[in-house]
This record gives sequence, structure tokens and C-alpha cells, in this order.
Amino acid sequence: MWQDPIVEEVRAARDAHAAQFNYDLRAIYRALKKEEAESGRNFVKLPPKGIEAKEETLEDSEARSARCNA
Repeated sequence: MWQDPIVEEVRAARDAHAAQFNYDLRAIYRALKKEEAESGRNFVKLPPKGIEAKEETLEDSEARSARCNA
């Protein structure tokens, strides 16, 4: 199978970075947030997107119920 050398390089860098933190996702997150804060750059912070409520018809409800009970 053909392997992309760029993808392999990115995966190796990602693995080396994660290994520095013993693959602890919380430690990786804290380090990235610290680096972000120390960078002096402005980052965009958008509010979370909401989910629009959809009115459900009786037919929709029955169809969903039938799929769940199948």
C-alpha cells in the first residue's frame, strides 16, 4: 500500500508531541492552551451553535418509534 511521506511525517510529529506528555490528553490540552496564551495572538472565540427546535408531526413520531422498536 502506498504511503504519503507528508502524512507519515505529520503522524510522527504528532506521536512525538504526545509522547512528551505520556499520551495524557489533559496534559496535552493544558500545554496547548498555555502556548496559546503565551503567543500573544488574538484568537476568535465564537459562542456555541444552538440546535433549532423542529416541530415533530405524528407521522414523524410514529416512524421514529417504529425504527427504534424494529
